[in-house]
Amino acid sequence: MSKIAIISDIHGNLTALEAVLEDIEKRGVERIFCLGDLVGKGPRGSACIKLVRKHCEKVIYGNWDVFIREKTDNEILKWFQSQLSDEDFNYLASLPFFIEFELNEKLIRCFHASPRSVFERIAPEYHPKEKCLSLFENSEETQSLHNKRTPDIVFYGDIHITLLRSYEIGTLCNVGSVGLDLIDATYVIVDGSHGTNSINFVRVPYDREAELKAARELEMVGYEHYYKEIMYDQFMESKK
Repeated sequence: MSKIAIISDIHGNLTALEAVLEDIEKRGVERIFCLGDLVGKGPRGSACIKLVRKHCEKVIYGNWDVFIREKTDNEILKWFQSQLSDEDFNYLASLPFFIEFELNEKLIRCFHASPRSVFERIAPEYHPKEKCLSLFENSEETQSLHNKRTPDIVFYGDIHITLLRSYEIGTLCNVGSVGLDLIDATYVIVDGSHGTNSINFVRVPYDREAELKAARELEMVGYEHYYKEIMYDQFMESKK
């Protein structure tokens, strides 16, 4: 199977995740990799973990999947923690840092934010080229299984913005966000079925009102912030 769907940054948005998984199934893509941030910001992290465990072949952790397991005095974070089971916490703690595989003789590496840390945010819109090229570097966290080769293609998440950049060293792709894109849920399909590796962005509309209704019914702490995140366009329009 040479088609792989790559998803990231679900952030507890079950409505968006269900829409994306349905879209992936309709396209006949059977392999799904997830680049972390399963929980947080959205109200149904536990249900999202359950679906990811069921449908995703490989899963790595993101920054939210780390600090959601730490003690906190923040009431919003405490609420998110209260929605997770011991099994959920154990699963998040078991996830690896990166995914690495070959497709059409190209080495592909996937991580959440950078090859060094899930807390190192790199956005080509704001950082110089040298910083972006560092995303191709090997690190202690990405001990390569392929004779210390650097990757030809890098996929990452974290910044919630889709992008595709070509450099001499290789191809850089941010897959966007399932749960916190400004409008639609987004993900990527990498297709190696024709001897080359094409990268295709997919946008999936989902019922944002239904997602907010579920948050209200759960009496979500921090609902107002969540509303602003997934209804950004309407929120900004109301401020004019």
